[in-house]
Amino acid sequence: MTGIIAPARTIERPAHRDGNVLRWLGAYTASMIGDSVYFMALAWAATRTGSAAQTGLVLALGSLPRAVLMLGGGVLADRFGPRRLVIGSDAARSLVVLGLAGALLFTSPALWMLIVVALVFGAVDALFLPAVGALPPRISVPGQLARIQGLRGLAARAANVVGAPLGGAAIALGGPRLGFAAAGVLFALSLPLLIAVRIRPLQEESGPEPEDAASRPPATVWQELADGLRHIRRNRLLGALLLVVAISELGFVGPLNLGLILLAEQRGWGASGMGWIVAGFGTGAGAAALLLAVRGRVPRAGLVGCLMVVIASVAIGALAFAPSVAMATATGVLVGLFAGLAGSLCAALIQTAAEPAYLGRVTSVSTFFTNAVSPLSYPVTGAAVAAWGTGPVFVASAALCAAGGVTGLAVTVLRRAELPD
Repeated sequence: MTGIIAPARTIERPAHRDGNVLRWLGAYTASMIGDSVYFMALAWAATRTGSAAQTGLVLALGSLPRAVLMLGGGVLADRFGPRRLVIGSDAARSLVVLGLAGALLFTSPALWMLIVVALVFGAVDALFLPAVGALPPRISVPGQLARIQGLRGLAARAANVVGAPLGGAAIALGGPRLGFAAAGVLFALSLPLLIAVRIRPLQEESGPEPEDAASRPPATVWQELADGLRHIRRNRLLGALLLVVAISELGFVGPLNLGLILLAEQRGWGASGMGWIVAGFGTGAGAAALLLAVRGRVPRAGLVGCLMVVIASVAIGALAFAPSVAMATATGVLVGLFAGLAGSLCAALIQTAAEPAYLGRVTSVSTFFTNAVSPLSYPVTGAAVAAWGTGPVFVASAALCAAGGVTGLAVTVLRRAELPD
């Protein structure tokens, strides 16, 4: 009698023990450290070359192409595949920055030279950011997405800790040219790791194409972008998640970036006091990332993520009323912990809610809110603090951040959303 042998069940390997994920993580970490070193070298070179206003101009111009081209980068990630785009953009960043380092061997940095590099680097970043965000679902199984987001958070924190001292040491030893060279080498180091990463075919990509696909004219970038926006609008869970991200980020980044500088100056805590608060925030965010990396899955992820946004907003508002640096640092730990959990859970839910063919475009919209739109709140925050002081501004920002969480709680499909097992 012939029996049928059932296929052996594939054992799901945790992301932190998966060599494929770890290769991606190593490449991402090297690239993020390279980012930190590059921006430090660029700011230092601009400061030595021009006035404070010109330094601000160089840094602002670098963010302009990132904002303008970000959504188009998501389209290209879906069209050509995020892995190909990540490898190409990291290679381009390495060549551009190493080229500038080589040029500085023969000449002093000129303002026009820094502006050109900042614009090119920002344009390449608009390709890199959506693509690297769309990779996690392709390198592991859906049940490991929360862990991967936790690992990604740990890598980002490590890059912040390592990048600034490394950039400072490079600039101290060899000036901006050595800083740029170090950044270029770090971008280059990520390339062999990225090339070694294996991509898991997504379900929708493995099926047969429609019979009339060959007869259709190729879609333009604008048509594909519009198609991606329609996908977000049709998917209630995805639309709600992106709305939560957009609203909460607008209330979050102003106080936690420019607001902290103004608060420390107003209270007389100085740069060291601000440094302790930022370190507290980083500690909390790192703890949140570690928790997700080890635990892997949080039940009722949609509900928990939205609640974390609301709780983090309360801590943001409390920052302005902390009586001492120690209390402000402890509050910063809470902000980092709850905001870090919320951000990682929302990111994992976005990647599971989006159809695979739209991952790049969906990621570009999310990144557009966090990296392009939210920084526009800086001048508003500065003007508001000058007019009304830090207390009212922090409270208003906290209320806006909380509105994002409450918006998510009001949407049933998000409140009941779960991450895959």
